[in-house]
Amino acid sequence: MIRIYTQIQQGNRWLNQYRGKRPAFACVLGFTETGLQPNISAAGATPDDRRYTAIADAECLVNGIQPHPKYPLPPLTVGASPTLISRSFVEALDLPVYVLNAGLPHPPAIPHIDLAGIPAQCVSTGKAMPQERVEYLFQQGWHWGEVLATTVKESYLMIGECVVGGTTTALALLTGLRIAAANKINSSHPQCNHQQKWEIVQTGLAQTNWYFQQQPTDPFTVVAAVGDPMQIVVAGMALSASRKVGVLLAGGTQMLAVYALMQSLIKNGSRGDLEKVVVGTTRWVTEDLTGDTVGLAKTLQDVPLFATGLSFAASNYPQLTVYEDGYVKEGVGAGGCAIAAHLYLGWDQTQLLSNIEQLLQKYSQIP
Repeated sequence: MIRIYTQIQQGNRWLNQYRGKRPAFACVLGFTETGLQPNISAAGATPDDRRYTAIADAECLVNGIQPHPKYPLPPLTVGASPTLISRSFVEALDLPVYVLNAGLPHPPAIPHIDLAGIPAQCVSTGKAMPQERVEYLFQQGWHWGEVLATTVKESYLMIGECVVGGTTTALALLTGLRIAAANKINSSHPQCNHQQKWEIVQTGLAQTNWYFQQQPTDPFTVVAAVGDPMQIVVAGMALSASRKVGVLLAGGTQMLAVYALMQSLIKNGSRGDLEKVVVGTTRWVTEDLTGDTVGLAKTLQDVPLFATGLSFAASNYPQLTVYEDGYVKEGVGAGGCAIAAHLYLGWDQTQLLSNIEQLLQKYSQIP
């Protein structure tokens, strides 16, 4: 139920060490005005919907299915929110969940950790965030990584995210770090909108005074120019936690971008143990023929990339079967949560699917 695509020996060591262990789940929310670009993302049917996607997903993740949520899950172009997948496993595993607001236009309506971040401007500005705020968010991430590592001890910390437009900021971050990521990124669309993403990224990098001069650039500068607030928080959190416990970065190309940022931060003097860090996602991401997640992971060289074998091909719910057609694919740590369910409970495909469908059945019964 878990396939290892890269760094197989290191990946197997990680899986064997944490089999039978229950993780804690930290979900880091952020916002970038990149997500308001027309058709940039399917994580919200309209730009206005996308302003609320992260807080609605987080509310469902923490509270489960409720008759009258403050922020209902926004309508997607097609399919069901991946937070329903994550929530089903949070319930089944009784996972401790910590929601961190790295920078949102509106605060979540649930208990959360406010990091005093700000939403990022669009990547195309080349001025996503002030650099001092980026450095502050890194320190916040570092602190909470240390704190949350103490809650899992012999287990691992799973870190997910929710950032609408985040695959575009992932491409921007990777490109700014001089990593060849063009046409390798995924998206929530069945056919990745590579050209749209690339034009936004190139416009943003052209606003900087360093990118086209090939000058060496510190990672904080890159994030400040074209990143989003989640990236730097998760990088700090994962680096500090990795000094004590295992870390599962639960996501696809967004978390590979975070891993690349961690590599760059270590080269610039930060501490951390990348031997304890893996990236885990869904097979809809790794098998997406319109991107190249596995190729991107190989470019980063030392990252173990996992994917859950979870399939919706036999589901009775069309909101799920569209995942097999390439819609949505991942988000809110969905792939990581399925991996955690297999590691902790030993669940197979039938059990994973049944658990998700039970929650969806409950959801469909609420007026």
